[in-house]
Amino acid sequence: MERLKSVVLTISAVIFLFSCAPVVKYPAPISRDQRPYSTDEYRIQIGDVLDVKFYYNPELNDSVTVRPDGRISLQLAPEVMAAGQTPNDLAGQLRERYRSELRNPQITVIVRNFGSQRMFVDGEVGTPGLVTLTGPLTVMQAIAETGGFKETARYNEVLVIRRTAVKKPQVMTVNLENAINGTDLGQDIYVLPFDIVYVPRSPIANVDLWVDQYIRRIIPIPFGFGYTF
Repeated sequence: MERLKSVVLTISAVIFLFSCAPVVKYPAPISRDQRPYSTDEYRIQIGDVLDVKFYYNPELNDSVTVRPDGRISLQLAPEVMAAGQTPNDLAGQLRERYRSELRNPQITVIVRNFGSQRMFVDGEVGTPGLVTLTGPLTVMQAIAETGGFKETARYNEVLVIRRTAVKKPQVMTVNLENAINGTDLGQDIYVLPFDIVYVPRSPIANVDLWVDQYIRRIIPIPFGFGYTF
């Protein structure tokens, strides 16, 4: 009986500590600007489909997909690095490559299909996974695409992780509870390609998991019944 009292008191203490613990705040350098697009010039990614147009030599026009190694293959230019370049930069590189073959190589590059326009949703959602961006999408809409929140989700501290040009991730938290109840719709920011949205577990869900792993599986206590001390 004394051991049982100790276990119950421990559980009560854990629940109390979780309920009183402040919400952890992460650095938030990501701008809350509500534009659903990046202000940086687009850079070609693996999987993009490119239309390469030759103004004066239309017989060389081609549509190519950027390979996993980041390169494309064209007539008279079989290996050209495309990934990481802007369409204008790639067009300039192609003009230089074709200058010895053509009298006036006027070339333009058009991104026909953005195969890399995806982001990822993980954590306490129905079906974590990739979300394809076919238009402007907010954090709430991205979560809805993956089945919505689980009952164990922590609405008020959803993480948005965004990569930058220097490959250093930026992190911010958004309080979707305020977006849901209408007190601050600005919390439901737009996502960008390669963003990761992570929905953490609620404190009480963590307590339930702790109880299941460290109490129910170790001590055979029938928690469905009450105890009198």
